[in-house]
Amino acid sequence: MIPFTQTSFRSRVRLGLAALVTAVALPAAAQEVTIIRELDSNHYDPPRTAALAGSEVLFMLADTIVGLAEDMKTIEPLLASSWTVSDDGLIYTFKIRDDVTFCDGKKMTADDVAYSLNRWLDPETKSPVSWRMGDVKSITAPDATTVVYELNAPHSELLYQLAQSFGSIVDKDTVEKLGKDFGVTGFNGTGPFCWESWTPRDKMVMTRHEDYHWGPANYENKGPAQVEKITWQVVPEAATRTVALMTGQGQISPYVPFIGVDKLRKAPTVTVVESDEAFWTNYIGFKIDKEGVDDPRVRQAINWAVDQAAMAEDLFFGEVQPAYSYVSKGALDYDPKVEPLLQKYDPEKAAQLLDEAGWKLNADGKREKDGKLLQPVVYSFTGAWQQVVESVQAYLLKVGIDMQIQPFDATVAWGKLATQEFDMFTMGFPYISAGDALNLYFRSSNMPSPNRMNWNDPETDKLLYEGSIAVSDEVRAKDYGIVQEKVTEAAVWLPIYHKPMQIAYSKKLKPFTAHNIYGAGLYKGLQIGYLD
Repeated sequence: MIPFTQTSFRSRVRLGLAALVTAVALPAAAQEVTIIRELDSNHYDPPRTAALAGSEVLFMLADTIVGLAEDMKTIEPLLASSWTVSDDGLIYTFKIRDDVTFCDGKKMTADDVAYSLNRWLDPETKSPVSWRMGDVKSITAPDATTVVYELNAPHSELLYQLAQSFGSIVDKDTVEKLGKDFGVTGFNGTGPFCWESWTPRDKMVMTRHEDYHWGPANYENKGPAQVEKITWQVVPEAATRTVALMTGQGQISPYVPFIGVDKLRKAPTVTVVESDEAFWTNYIGFKIDKEGVDDPRVRQAINWAVDQAAMAEDLFFGEVQPAYSYVSKGALDYDPKVEPLLQKYDPEKAAQLLDEAGWKLNADGKREKDGKLLQPVVYSFTGAWQQVVESVQAYLLKVGIDMQIQPFDATVAWGKLATQEFDMFTMGFPYISAGDALNLYFRSSNMPSPNRMNWNDPETDKLLYEGSIAVSDEVRAKDYGIVQEKVTEAAVWLPIYHKPMQIAYSKKLKPFTAHNIYGAGLYKGLQIGYLD
């Protein structure tokens, strides 16, 4: 097989599709699959990364205490074969399987489960998503097959959150041996695949866990995996990803280029599968305490100045929905009361607000106030985001805002986005409910990341907490609705688009159903296999 590297692919794609088809003479090895991805993660330590690129790999390298079916509603047994919940909703008792082993062959016990969950909770871990665990009182393992998870207050989404990759069960000895290099130079989990190697910004290679047989109940194949090896290959360029799929250099991609979707749908060698069971929203956020964008009128003006509908057609070929709300209308607890507050394209309104805020046009057509130009700096990812921020930059320039763009590779970007150096930032996130989205980004305890906006509002904290412990659907929806109205009116974000889950794969592979858990469409990878 022709070696697959970013460098070789960049040079081949310049030859054009026809020449590349000629160059590819051999199919992929029957027991190996290459998954094409756009971005890499900053590392692969479960509780410390909120990156999709981290989760989609971790779901294959490790298991969680419970699983989640493709309907995004049904909780399945996984490392726990069963569980009970106390009448007051405060104590969850999990029965842990006694036939599970780590990739190094060591038997997994309830102690490993309790250790991993307590590590997620530990403030020293600095997990950006520990809020997902609820208000925890204690997590203990009274014996080798029992874990008791006790809360101080009910948490209606606990089982769903425990199915996320952040709660992956890992081997304590490997964590302590590797220290800060855990998830960088090595990993030891119980998943259907095992860590072989990781070259940041290039590829992650994993091999089959031969003893694996405890996959989620919703899978016909509980393990071992159907392929011997999976390589996650980073290919930032959209055109190159399209060509890779059409010519067999890669067999699957959850990062289907919008420019190539229609071509891939029509290709005789490729299938595109879609799922709308969950949601993904891309947005640009504001650091609301930074000079310039600390004025709500400026943030609102930026929202009025950008034409999301035109971007959806021009940049994304109609494959996405323009976003004005922070969560999709189809999500649980979406608040229709935000509709009158949504800021849609109206450049005259934008100019009026900027004038009111004291930012006047100078002789060069730029907004100026007290001798300073309005030049907010946006930190962004390279790749697909580049076109988005450049389009936004062009729209803003029409109303006199001179936005400055600083793009970073994903392995660097996550660290940069945890600083206070920027005024605006780009981000996308998966969710199934308004609470899932709002709790992630708007809790003050999540500053400086993932609450990169520095939204520090006691009422928001109170509403989010009360919504998360609510046992009534009406109370939860009301609490989350008020938060949606507050942040929308304050224009804390510039929503860009809502996108569906799309996965392209070779017709040499067996058909499968896309999974939307945290946007990781391939989930455990147990459904990936070649047709006979």
